[in-house]
Amino acid sequence: QVQLVESGGGLVQAGGSLRLSCAASGRTFSGYTMGWFRQAPGKEREFVAAITYNSVGTAYGDSVKARFTISRDNAKDTVYLQMNSLNPEDTAVYYCARGTRWSVGRKVNEYDYWGQGTQVTVSS
Repeated sequence: QVQLVESGGGLVQAGGSLRLSCAASGRTFSGYTMGWFRQAPGKEREFVAAITYNSVGTAYGDSVKARFTISRDNAKDTVYLQMNSLNPEDTAVYYCARGTRWSVGRKVNEYDYWGQGTQVTVSS
């Protein structure tokens, strides 16, 4: 069993920054792609970013490219999402998830374990 726990969400003004963390426990973390998704009220879950097990490969959603950075520390079983230049459209619940592929995936069904989510609210 894998447990993923997100933290670092909160309320921030437009233009500000937040750093999300996702701590994993249970089965192996280091051998898996990890991803971040977000879901705003009334919208589908949206791909944000993903990183391969060895950090060589990364991918970003078009709406966050150049503003967000994903990273991981396999020694700490933790994946991070640095979010800069936040705007109100970034307001959502952010979820981390463990991938089922070696390469980065952008689809919800390419991830098998999910955290409970952390709320990010950006005020204008």
